[in-house]
Amino acid sequence: MRDGAEIIGSAVIPVGTGTSGPARAMEAALKDAGLTQADMDVTAATGYGRNTLSEAGHVFSELSCHARGAYWLFPGVRTVLDIGGQDAKALSVLPGGKLGGFVMNDKCAAGTGRFLEVMARILDIDLDTLSRLDLESQECVEISSTCTVFAESEVISQLSKGTRPEDLAAAISRAVAFRGCGLLRRLGLTEPLFMTGGVARHGGVVRAIEAELKIPVHTDQRAQLAGAIGAALMAYDKITREGE
Repeated sequence: MRDGAEIIGSAVIPVGTGTSGPARAMEAALKDAGLTQADMDVTAATGYGRNTLSEAGHVFSELSCHARGAYWLFPGVRTVLDIGGQDAKALSVLPGGKLGGFVMNDKCAAGTGRFLEVMARILDIDLDTLSRLDLESQECVEISSTCTVFAESEVISQLSKGTRPEDLAAAISRAVAFRGCGLLRRLGLTEPLFMTGGVARHGGVVRAIEAELKIPVHTDQRAQLAGAIGAALMAYDKITREGE
């Protein structure tokens, strides 16, 4: 990010099970910007891998970073629903992008991107196809299990009975939406609502949340980067204050 105002390079990579993911992501983002680490005034880290990145001069809470990043993407946002690959969280946002409060689910993969990945594999389709297949649903089918492992068995059973993949895709989206809406209700939802994380790119889940809450769900094509954007903004603020 240049001068706290412009994104000039970014990257999203699968980190796998090792500890090299953060460094590889930073390397890819620098390559995208046509820069090197030596060109950076400050480097900050957030998220699960924040403590493994030796180049990071600052480390910030991902909750505060998501609130700040979401506010930068959608000024005026009051509530954020972040659904990533491993967890889901609902955040209340104060003026200026400060974190007001939060609730989160980090104990189970149900209702996260990981759940969607498992379901897509069972249906033998990619995530992009899964995200729009609900538009072709003709029959309301429910997935009653809240556990990813049990839900996997349930979907396989439904397929063996001849249930259409389109109807199952809609059911899968509703299952994720149900978990996300539960977090929002626990937090206390104030509009406008903005969605971040990789699952914000899943149209079926966004539509299911809108149908459940009966309000618009705002998002942005850069919503998956919200945490990193927030970290960059907070780092920029810090060095700006120190330079005064």
